[in-house]
Parts: sequence; C-alpha cells; structure tokens
Amino acid sequence: MVCNVSDLFKDAPDTLKTAPIAVFDSGVGGLSVLRSLMEVLPNERFVYVADNAHVPYGDRPQAFIAERTLAVARFCLNQLHAKAFVIACNTATAAAISQVRECFPNAVVVGIEPAVKPAAMQTRTGVLGILATSNTLASEKFRALVQGYAADKTVLVQPCPGLVEFVEQGELTGPDIESLLSRYISVLVGQGADVLVLGCTHYPFLAPLIQRLAGQSVQVLETGLPVARETQRRLALEGCLAEQPVSPALAFYATGNTTSLAQAIEHLLGLALPVSRAAC
Repeated sequence: MVCNVSDLFKDAPDTLKTAPIAVFDSGVGGLSVLRSLMEVLPNERFVYVADNAHVPYGDRPQAFIAERTLAVARFCLNQLHAKAFVIACNTATAAAISQVRECFPNAVVVGIEPAVKPAAMQTRTGVLGILATSNTLASEKFRALVQGYAADKTVLVQPCPGLVEFVEQGELTGPDIESLLSRYISVLVGQGADVLVLGCTHYPFLAPLIQRLAGQSVQVLETGLPVARETQRRLALEGCLAEQPVSPALAFYATGNTTSLAQAIEHLLGLALPVSRAAC
C-alpha cells in the first residue's frame, strides 16, 4: 500500500510541517528553482544538494544519472528527513524520477520538464526552439512531452554543450559565452522560432543574455515558478505546509568542492552561507 508523506514522520508528527524541502541538481543550476521556491513558499526551510563531484550530467550515461539521483534522494529523505524532494534538473528528472518515486512511494517527489506546453500555447509562428542538454533532448520523457503538447507544431531542438560549464564557473556575460549562445540561438530564430524554451535549470541565469541575443519579439520561457507552485500544491494536499517561518531557512550541501558552491551561491543568489559535505 502506498502511504502519504506523514508516514515518514509517524514517530515525530509534530516535525512534519517544519521539515525541510530538499532541492537537488548536479551543480548550481537548481539554484534558479530554489529562488522560485523561496518566493512561492517563504515560510519553508530548504536544503540544497549539489552533486558537483559529478557535474555536468548532460552527456553522462542514463544509468549513472539514475544511480546518482537515487543516492542523493536517499541522503535527503533518510538522513536530512526532508518532507519533499525536488529534482531541479531536467536531465535527472528524465532519467530517474520514476525510479525515485518507486523507491520512495510515500514521499513528495517533484520533477521538472521543459516548458513545451506553454510554449506551444504561446507561439505565433508555430515554431518552438528548445535549448537543452543532449540527454534531456534524447529522453523518452521529452519525446512524450512534445508528442503530447506540440505534435502540431514545429519543434526545433538545440543541444547546448558548454553552457552548463559557463554557469558553473559564474561566467554569465562576456565574449566567449556570447559567441557560444549566438550560435545556438541563431539556428533556432533563423528557422522561425518565436518562443525559446530553457530546458536546463542552469540556463535561467543566462536569460537576460539569451533574450538580448534572440530579440524582444521572441519569448524566453523557464520553469522555476511552475515547479514551485506544484511543490506548494502537493504539500498543501498532504497538510504539511509550514505555518510560520522556520529557522534555519537554508542549508547547502555539496558532494564535491564546497568552496566553489559557496562562491556560486553568493554570486548567483547574493547569499553568503556555508556549504557542508554531502555524504552520498
């Protein structure tokens, strides 16, 4: 029998509402989702876990990504006692969310997917451009998403090797990143795409540059806020939303270099906070 999230806290039910929400990504990209979660759920406590010992996931084998995602899920749900596990990574969601839900049927598990549905609804030309990692674009989950919501549209896909590495290094502007992005974007816009979907959680940190290169007539869509609202909805159904601010509000973990993650958090979110080593 599948239980609900309260069964995770049956020995200490009073801690359910104050338990943290875990947010996971291979590196710093999920900080864009964390930013949206903090906006939508200001009372909640969050733990962010970066598997930066293995970043980037974009071109790694699916089995490896699933193995790492499950390892982090165990760390967050069993050791950190999180009440929800948000997979803030398109690649990891496509590769592993089914396995995580199978292993943790009584946990709130929320994934992320490229904004194909809203893009299909908003396009005027009927042409969508998808910027994503190779693994996301090759996944069955992505193919099903396109077939389900944009079968009558022209969907142009653009793998973007190199972008994650720029964001991980904090390089969001400059001639090198601009040259790389220009090549990717020009292919899509040149074929009539009037909506660009940011199919990787790292890419929202490049949204101002992407918008400038694409032009104001092109819409740029990301998915942080929909993920935050879905997390809110799921926790509300379970009756475990925090009723007042919980302290400490934030904690960060890394499987690799903790200093580099702390620097990225300060650069991308403006927060100077320590980072602990994740035992997973």
